Amino acid sequence: MNLPLSLTPLIGEDQLLRTKKQIEKAQKIVIVTHLSPDGDAMGSSLGLYHYLLSMGKEVRVVVPNAFPYFLKWMDGVKDVVVNTYIPTVAEAMIRNADLIFCLDFNTLKRIGVLGDQVEQSAAKKILIDHHLDPDESFDVVISYSQISSTSEIVFRLMAQMDNGLDNISTVIAECIYTGMMTDTGGFTYNSNDPEIFEIISLLLKKGIDRDLIYRNVFNNYSDQRFRLLGYTLSQRMKIYPEHKASLLYLTKEDQKQFTLVKGDTEGFVNYPLSIKDILFSVFIREDGELTKISLRSQGDFPCNKFAADYFNGGGHLNASGGEFYGEIEDAIALFEEGLEKYAEILQNSSI
Repeated sequence: MNLPLSLTPLIGEDQLLRTKKQIEKAQKIVIVTHLSPDGDAMGSSLGLYHYLLSMGKEVRVVVPNAFPYFLKWMDGVKDVVVNTYIPTVAEAMIRNADLIFCLDFNTLKRIGVLGDQVEQSAAKKILIDHHLDPDESFDVVISYSQISSTSEIVFRLMAQMDNGLDNISTVIAECIYTGMMTDTGGFTYNSNDPEIFEIISLLLKKGIDRDLIYRNVFNNYSDQRFRLLGYTLSQRMKIYPEHKASLLYLTKEDQKQFTLVKGDTEGFVNYPLSIKDILFSVFIREDGELTKISLRSQGDFPCNKFAADYFNGGGHLNASGGEFYGEIEDAIALFEEGLEKYAEILQNSSI
């Protein structure tokens, strides 16, 4: 296969042929992604969206709920259907689709109420993801947990299907780069594979402005976001030096003090990792009927295992998420209980 530079062919020939066949047969294609879409979810979805449009397909991106404002500069966001805004339109699109791409989640429960609709749809379903333990009920499963982001897998899929990069436009490249950048914290974790940087080189050759993309995502916050960040770090941060761990938390009452929009707490969990000897950081935040848990780690500490053991979650070695139904005080107590049980692992882990 004539892949550019020295990229390793990732996707198996059978998966590739079955995916190509389904795309060729389909006319109406829907792309869905997980609840609270992040940069990788939107980058991979919009990158694939533009690619399928270039093939003459009728295609739409349907997301369960709103995505952060700092992603709304991306080309194609105006055509994204947000289920919480127009649920009847989202349901009709899923029901009438010939083919549904499921991006950046490993099981249908990750897309909320859309999960039942996708399951009941007569459309063929293709999963593209990089999380552990993918559901095998899809017609095609393209899942590689060792890959940095779903956006990287989508890039590799397009490159292998076309045996090159001729059909990858600047707009597609921008979307893919955004997903790769955000899902690695600006290439600060899960990004030691040399081929990641070969792909970045290829995306740059497609004409992307990586400096502008960085500014659009990371230098595009509101002043209220920084006021909340200051409050969180000064009033709602606990350090557990004996466990090399930290905790940030926010109650509903805390958040009401600030004029927030979706995405304003993005990245908060990473800040304590800048503290000397802290290798594990958790952010617990009340959000509607549940409490959301974000976990980050450095080195070899498996925050995904901690998320699975205590917060019905999972993810990657250094970046994971979970949820908790109950009072935030109980979620914090459960976290602290977990620290005690993981004490030896934390002590033996290194940055």
